Amino acid sequence: MDSFLHDFTDAQSSRHPYRVPTAAELRIAETGFAAFLDRRPHDLAELGFSVEDDTLVVQEPGTERAWGLYVVDRSAPPSLVVEVPHASSDLRTERLGLALFRETPGAVLVVGGAHRRREDPAHETRSVFHVVTTLLARRGLPQVQLHGFGDATLTSADVVLSAGAAEAGDAARRAADRLTADGFRVCRAWAEPCRGLAGTTNVQSQAAAGTPFLHVELSRTVRETRRADVVRALVDADLRKP
Repeated sequence: MDSFLHDFTDAQSSRHPYRVPTAAELRIAETGFAAFLDRRPHDLAELGFSVEDDTLVVQEPGTERAWGLYVVDRSAPPSLVVEVPHASSDLRTERLGLALFRETPGAVLVVGGAHRRREDPAHETRSVFHVVTTLLARRGLPQVQLHGFGDATLTSADVVLSAGAAEAGDAARRAADRLTADGFRVCRAWAEPCRGLAGTTNVQSQAAAGTPFLHVELSRTVRETRRADVVRALVDADLRKP
């Protein structure tokens, strides 16, 4: 999976084609992914997706239907949605997302399919990414969304945590405490200003509908050198709990 995800992310480019799904295609995506999650017959092939091993749904390569990659751990009941909206722009977030997915039984990994300059699923409701994450939120699954910022953007912090447009709950506070205990400088957006990194316009947080949502911004240095420490802290915080 490591090399597959690397190739998937590496292929994204601001020059590659991308098309916003139509309303009809988004309806097919919603019903199709619901059926896929429930192991029922689905019509995701109509959208150009291929399904492998009953766990992986991946977009049609090299076309304008760059609508994402979705992986489900079937070893346990669905538990946590790990979201990577900007894999090719927020470098190394896809590796961190995959590592957290592997450490969380029942997790669902959701990775944006296009370069951020072509599609920004964290701020676009007309995307398959948003349809899938909203579907999972309605099923009661908490979400953690991974982002990155440049070291010079906020020199006083290594990590910025927030609930986006939602209200920060116990899961966010546990994550902040665990990361702080592991030596990270954490900016808690619910208690202090974090230089525009709080994700307050994030559409997945707006659609969370009461399910826990954690918006995680990581500095470039942390993404390059301390990914394993971040994953361990988030696992210890057990984001599956409210």
